[in-house]
Amino acid sequence: MARPLDICIRGGGAVGLTMALLMARKRLRVGLVAPLATASAGAHTDIRAYALNAHSRSLLHSLRCWPQAHHAAPVAAMHVYGDAGGELHFDAQEQQAEALAWIVDAGALQQQLEQAVGFAPEIERLAEPQAAGLHVVCEGATSATPERLGAGVASFRYPQHAIAARLRGSEPHRGAAYQWFANGEILGVLPMADHENAVGVVWSVMEQRAQELLQLDDAAFARELQIASHGLFGQLELVSQRHKWPLKLSRAQSWSGVSEGQAWVLAGDAAHVVHPLAGQGLNLGLADAGCLADVLGQRAYWRATGDPKLLRQYERSRKAEVAAMGLVTDGLQQLFGRQGAAWEAGRNWGMRGFERSGPLKHWLARHAMGVAVDAGGQAGPI
Repeated sequence: MARPLDICIRGGGAVGLTMALLMARKRLRVGLVAPLATASAGAHTDIRAYALNAHSRSLLHSLRCWPQAHHAAPVAAMHVYGDAGGELHFDAQEQQAEALAWIVDAGALQQQLEQAVGFAPEIERLAEPQAAGLHVVCEGATSATPERLGAGVASFRYPQHAIAARLRGSEPHRGAAYQWFANGEILGVLPMADHENAVGVVWSVMEQRAQELLQLDDAAFARELQIASHGLFGQLELVSQRHKWPLKLSRAQSWSGVSEGQAWVLAGDAAHVVHPLAGQGLNLGLADAGCLADVLGQRAYWRATGDPKLLRQYERSRKAEVAAMGLVTDGLQQLFGRQGAAWEAGRNWGMRGFERSGPLKHWLARHAMGVAVDAGGQAGPI
């Protein structure tokens, strides 16, 4: 007779798969509700790219799931431009770091995690949820499960959509990432590892503008991006489909509870969604997975995986960081979304002042990179 499930994980994205592997490493029996065929098919067509920090990289390395070098580009520098002369520049060498972040191909990461799950005997794939000591909901931003469980999700819809695409320029990216705030739009251009001229873009624009951009042919869309990126990548060519999705800020009021006798907990985008301008969405989700696995792995032998005290410990631990990141990303989106000369002057003055701030800029860079400096001055993953 099979031993009962300790954990039932709902969701087969990067957070759900990582969660399953971490729980299995803690010798917990895991049920994973994520059909293999669906996940694998998506891995070949996913044009998204993740900006992963040092903490996420360390976590995935520990699971032997870090993608190969041609799917993970180290970011040597980051350049941010405001709409009236404000600039911010970050450099990995100045931070004495290997990279500011790594731009990882989403499909490649998904495949690495899928393969690892296939070799984990403690993980059983399920067609539907089954009884378990704890249900972990990692179904993503569109999941209706948190509301059904009574999590009380507070959500705010931005008047923007994001467009993701892959392009190739006539000029190399040189390992640098760029971001422009202009006319209420936010354009991020990320270096990809498969070619020195390959870049991924995430372009946050108003809904009507998004429709217009998607109606352009490939060449016209590439020309619009060439203008928006100030020609830094030379002649651009679209090499992928374009993907669009609405942007929102959301956070569950309750991340854990009991429904119909089953303990549950939320993680990843099912618990929180932030604006993609800082590229921290998956970093937050992977940190959720690591935190919950540690809390359950360190529990006393007599405590169940669904013990409310443990789940509240996880919830308290993660809510503060997620709330802070939500405030930062929402604040920047709102600030640069306001029109008028006074707003432009104020926010760009602030950018120039922050660029010269020294220790404050250094601290923010280390925090975004997922590293902290200890008392001896040594850097390491947070």
